[in-house]
Amino acid sequence: MPPSSDDTPDTPPQARGAADASGVAAGLEKARREKLARIQALGHDPWGSRFDGASPIAGVRTAGEALRRPEGEPPAEDGPTVRVAGRIMLLRSAGSLVFLTLADRTARIQIMLGKKQVGPDAWKLVDCLDLGDIVGVDGRLGYSKTGELTVFASGITFLAKSIETPPDKFHGLVDPERKQRMRYLDLIHGEGVRERFIARSRIVASVRQTLADRGFIEVEGPTLQDSAGGAAARPFATHHNALDMPLVLRIALELHLKRLLVGGLERVFELGRVYRNEGVSPRHNPEFTMLEVYEAYGDYATMMDLTEAIVRGAAAAAGTPPVVQWMGHAIDLAAPFRRVRYDDLLREVTGCDPHDVANVAAAAAARGIDTAGRHPDVVKSDLFEATCEATLSAPTFVLDYPAAICPLTKRQPGNPAVAERFELYVAGMELANAYTELNDPDLQEELFRTQLAGLAAEESMARMDTDFIRALRHGMPPAGGLGIGIDRLVMLLTQSASIRDVILFPIHRPQAGG
Repeated sequence: MPPSSDDTPDTPPQARGAADASGVAAGLEKARREKLARIQALGHDPWGSRFDGASPIAGVRTAGEALRRPEGEPPAEDGPTVRVAGRIMLLRSAGSLVFLTLADRTARIQIMLGKKQVGPDAWKLVDCLDLGDIVGVDGRLGYSKTGELTVFASGITFLAKSIETPPDKFHGLVDPERKQRMRYLDLIHGEGVRERFIARSRIVASVRQTLADRGFIEVEGPTLQDSAGGAAARPFATHHNALDMPLVLRIALELHLKRLLVGGLERVFELGRVYRNEGVSPRHNPEFTMLEVYEAYGDYATMMDLTEAIVRGAAAAAGTPPVVQWMGHAIDLAAPFRRVRYDDLLREVTGCDPHDVANVAAAAAARGIDTAGRHPDVVKSDLFEATCEATLSAPTFVLDYPAAICPLTKRQPGNPAVAERFELYVAGMELANAYTELNDPDLQEELFRTQLAGLAAEESMARMDTDFIRALRHGMPPAGGLGIGIDRLVMLLTQSASIRDVILFPIHRPQAGG
């Protein structure tokens, strides 16, 4: 005998749950759209218009402090008239009174709407309010009976209706991917999210200011290029229809900025987007922000001093404490950054002789690193990455890299096997990279050709940049060059665990249904 329909549901529990949730969402949207229609029927534009004279809520709160009275004394009754605007974050009704918490980008404040105070016509509008709506409020600033700083409203202006229901206060926006995909909701509801991105803006402004104070000028190089150069990375390829030519998105800023050194712009920088067709991880995003700086008549030691100034200035601008607690590390940004030679660090960590090719190869093989047919300096580099980087907790400049892995770097005088390069590591993460720039055009061309021989056609720098070599032949002054990953700097200074937490719109796979 088959089971009765009461025993066997027509749809699985998961499907019923999804259907129920969809039905609830549809009902909530319907209710909000009904209020939208009522707003229009009352003669108001639910999408608002210009609203001049609103003060930042943080400033209003500061003004409110002057109204505070000693404990036991009644609060001031005649506070100043203020105008504020923002999004409704909390809403509760108490008969003829409605209390709102209104938020703008600076702070939050309580609003009290009384039926008698706003009048019968405006009270009909108050009845159309929902969480998430954006409104303007005029009123008197003062304190409620419970001691809460409050704007006692005399008028309300609708500025934008929210048709979507906000995420649940306690169980809503918790999934990291959903936060990144719907950054607008993350900014509205996420704890500290808005402050993090404001800090990012201040960090970027500080970097620019530090460089401007030292006589650097900011420029803009091409994002679309006919060949990718300045770094080892796989580019994004595209095509220009009108000129019928292949193009790539830039992977670095270097080669065009060096052309400007040739042209006489002796202190130059660019702070912009670069693109690398590579993987995604907590420290990598295919689109990221890079700072590159070039200073004529400097070297990599000049760039070390500049790097410390940039990092400390940015930390001060972001309000970061001198000792940062990040990723399990206590990082002292105020102390002079440690400086250690590459080979010395490799010897210290692995115990191998960095000048003995066989010894390095054996140490690499013991750690599962492929050594067959590979250049010894490449093997050494892989060994360094596998063993040394994670040991670098405090800010550390690692100096004097193997020359074979540095094709754009000047060699150390009297020691052509060593390149005058440093990388800055913090908590095991590379934060900056700098060179004494190679300005010998013949050596540069030779190094490019050596590098080209080992690259697949789709890799970066797989085609000779002949114009860059020609530019060098006109004479580029000796110079120091520096690159800093701005997103990683922001991660450090805002104590963020992932690069995706400091990029407003990181890349994601397409999502079914949009």
